[in-house]
Amino acid sequence: MQVEKVKYIIWSADLKRAVKFYQDVFGAEIGRQNEVMADLTVCGSTIGIHSGGEGKRTWTGMAFQVADLFEGSRQIKAAGGTVTKEPEDTPEEEAHLVMCMDTENNEIMLTRKRG
Repeated sequence: MQVEKVKYIIWSADLKRAVKFYQDVFGAEIGRQNEVMADLTVCGSTIGIHSGGEGKRTWTGMAFQVADLFEGSRQIKAAGGTVTKEPEDTPEEEAHLVMCMDTENNEIMLTRKRG
């Protein structure tokens, strides 16, 4: 089998709001969009957002590696998302993880490259 593309699907209660969130925070580009779905590209990866979601908190396993977790956390909140675990530096190590939810209550993570 020859794989043509890997696509990650999430659900939204409000498709337009979800697309705007991923554009504003992650610079997502719309590849295709209609009334019920949108394909977004972020850093070469495809995220498919489908309408019809119930808005319930849903674990996705999706993570975005970013250079600055503190700035990323601020941008998530500014775009209407929620941060459920703020980045936290410790004496042993700089912060390496932020737990978040997008506007549709899909749980996502921000991570940073560890030395």
